[in-house]
Amino acid sequence: MGNQRRVQFNRIDARVGMGERDMAHTRRTFSALFAASALAPLAARAQEKWPTRPVRWILPFGAGSGVDVGARLLTERLAAKWGQPIIVDNRPGGDGIIAMTAFLNANDDHVLLYCGTGSYTVHPYEIENLPYQFQRDLAPIAHVANTVMAITTPASMQIGSLKDFVALAKANPGKLNAAVPQGISELVFDGFVKSEGLEIQKVPYKDVVQAVPDLVESRINIMYTSYAVVRPIAVAGTGKVLAIGAQSRVATLPAIPTAREAGVPSFELDGLSGLFGPAKMPLALRQKIGADIVDVMKDPTITERLAASGQTPAPGGPEDLGAAVQGQIDQVDAIAKLLGMQKK
Repeated sequence: MGNQRRVQFNRIDARVGMGERDMAHTRRTFSALFAASALAPLAARAQEKWPTRPVRWILPFGAGSGVDVGARLLTERLAAKWGQPIIVDNRPGGDGIIAMTAFLNANDDHVLLYCGTGSYTVHPYEIENLPYQFQRDLAPIAHVANTVMAITTPASMQIGSLKDFVALAKANPGKLNAAVPQGISELVFDGFVKSEGLEIQKVPYKDVVQAVPDLVESRINIMYTSYAVVRPIAVAGTGKVLAIGAQSRVATLPAIPTAREAGVPSFELDGLSGLFGPAKMPLALRQKIGADIVDVMKDPTITERLAASGQTPAPGGPEDLGAAVQGQIDQVDAIAKLLGMQKK
């Protein structure tokens, strides 16, 4: 009997021990769930408080450029909204690689890249051993503006339309020349020449702005660059803008047709300017920053100043910028295929 009671007691003790272990496991599970539920609001609150320190915007262009003008207009108002200073860090040179390297090395959600995407979407076809992948390493935050691209000839040439220039170039193969900045503008220009079956010599300039006096004097026959570069001569009447590369007419330039309207769709290009964060930046935070940018861009002063610098305001969030970038990449790929270019 004593042995039987001891066996029964052992079984009872075992069942009690199992119950205590089950209860301990249950307590640990609830504790973990409680901790997770408690941390979620903390993470959300931390995100809502962003920025918690000064923010830095890296730009691949120098002071005074269209992108720089847009950045300074935005950062002035965003700094007041966020309660933190925003430093505009101009890193020109290296075809945009200097700025990109500084941005990627920072790997910090308080260090952002504000750029024209055309500096980068052509890199896979131009640079071997490219140290980054645009869509992998950058997370879109906000679409800000589209740079207005202009096709300009000297007024002294008396070219009436873009089609007239194409006819002149066909009648004089190899005798006309052009000034075009490196990057996507040059790629689009090469696609135009190929599509129309033309022979036009490109004259290299370290800075395409230096070509403007040569254009006025007819030493250069055509330029394809941002409208901001040729605006002074267009206003003065010494240069004639035949068409713009935008998909639709620009409100501030209602009399100038688009390249597609002018019958030369191969010149079509919307230069995109926007803000990007590191790949790890959460979508919710990017949407918040994007919404703040869209909000401050309701200020008519910003839209007026952007227009004056040759940009069309196009405020939008991460999804808008991401879609626009993909559209530009698709365009680059199509032109590269036309030109027989391969990725490096």
